[in-house]
This record gives sequence, C-alpha cells and structure tokens, in this order.
Amino acid sequence: MTAKPITPCLWFDNQAEEADLFYTSIFKNSKIDSISRYGKEGFEFHRQKEGTALTVAFTINGQSFTALNGGPIFKFNEAVSFQVFCETQEEIDHYWTKLCDGGQPGQCGWLKDKYGLSWQIIPSVLPKLMSDPTKAGKVMNAFLKMKKFDIEKLLQA
Repeated sequence: MTAKPITPCLWFDNQAEEADLFYTSIFKNSKIDSISRYGKEGFEFHRQKEGTALTVAFTINGQSFTALNGGPIFKFNEAVSFQVFCETQEEIDHYWTKLCDGGQPGQCGWLKDKYGLSWQIIPSVLPKLMSDPTKAGKVMNAFLKMKKFDIEKLLQA
C-alpha cells in the first residue's frame, strides 16, 4: 500500500469559494485546482442553491486542501491551526496583515482570519532559539509579550 498525502478538509458554512480566493491571493505559490458544484439533485438534503460550490480543491505552497460548503453545523476553533514559518520580518508582516484583515490577532504569533480559521505566523529561527537552553527562557519571556512576532527582539533576547 502506497501512502498518500494527507489533505486537510476545511468546513465552511457557504464561504468555501470566497475563502479559497482569499487564501490563494495571500500565498504566492498557490492555486485553485478544481471546484465541484451543487446541482438540483439532493436539494431537499443540502439546501444549497444550484451552482454553489460544494468543494474547492486548492494548493498553498505544495500543500493540498479541500474546502467544503457544508452548512452552519460546524465552526473552526483553536484546536487546529496552520503554521506559516517565515524567514524575514517582511514575510511575517505580510502574512500577519493579510490574514488578520477582517479577523483578530492573538498572542505569540496566533491569529484568527475572517473565517475563524486559526493561523500561527512564526519566525523560522524560533525552533532553533527555543532549543538552545541558554536562550530559551529569555526568548520565551520576550515572545509571550508579543502578538505579531518581532524577529529582531527575539534575537536580542
């Protein structure tokens, strides 16, 4: 048996297509791969207007995702988040600003976008800093005071 990649499926009320356009506009290496749409069949169950996106397959930085318009039954929460590791402060600023637009910032690089999906915008250097026993405490003390990460302040800690 050949192992297949795991594809996260994101459940939206009715914003799957809108959300995918939002996400693919933020990440340079991204695209919408395919869209399937609700038809007349099954309306008594799904209650979606004919032509509404059922699923949208999209790719961000080589990672495949599926977005599903499944109705208002389930909502996102912080138990699952997507980590975006950034090499520069410019990258952190870009992703933070774009993904926070209409959403809400959190502590320590966490944010919720306008659809309620949680993201972590993280400097790539953070795991290395946190694995250094002489720096980890100071670095943690510095980032616990931050919402959006500041690479320079972490390096100075």
